[in-house]
Parts: sequence; C-alpha cells; structure tokens
Amino acid sequence: MTIKQRKLCKVSADIEWMVARAKQATGFLKALSHESRLLILCLLSEGEKSVTNLEELLALRQSTVSQQLARLRLDGLVKTKRDGKTIYYNLANEDVRTVLAAIYEVFGKKPKRGAR
Repeated sequence: MTIKQRKLCKVSADIEWMVARAKQATGFLKALSHESRLLILCLLSEGEKSVTNLEELLALRQSTVSQQLARLRLDGLVKTKRDGKTIYYNLANEDVRTVLAAIYEVFGKKPKRGAR
C-alpha cells in the first residue's frame, strides 16, 4: 500500500468516525430542542427528581412529563432509580451536565441591571 493510499484510508476512517459522532450529536440536540425536555434536564441537573416533583415544578400534566421523560430515557440522557412505587430520574452522565452548563452559559444568565 502506498503512502497516498494509507492517507486515504486514514481520512476515510476519520470521516466514518465523524459521521457516527455527528449522528449521535444530532440525536442529542434533537432531544434538547424540545422546551419541556430541556426544562426537565435543567431541573435534573440540580439533583434527582420524581415525576411528581417535576409535574409540580413545571406545572405540567403527569402524562406530559412521563412522555418527555420516556423520550429522554430512550435517548440515554436520563437514568432512573426506583424506591418502592416512586421512580426517581437523574441525568445519565456528565456529558449531559456539560452541555447543559454550556447552554446555561449562553442563554441562562439574567442580564445585569441597566444592561440592554
């Protein structure tokens, strides 16, 4: 195999890796693109919560909260813990927390008084 062929194989492997990561990133971002799901994740970044806790904090119906949690669980963004009949939700990993922190850095800070 020539040097040029080896370089092309390396580029091809890099592109395949990039395509796989791009697919993973777009799925992650799609999950975050829904207002209720993003709010749920923000609340979970503060600590684990039950469906009831989330219902009360968001003033949403239980079915809506459960539906959004199911999607977040399917996407691998939240994990669960059962305690009797109550299921508690938490962020699945630190990657989710890191992305939420970046979103907060850009969109979550309240403007300083007198700022326009």
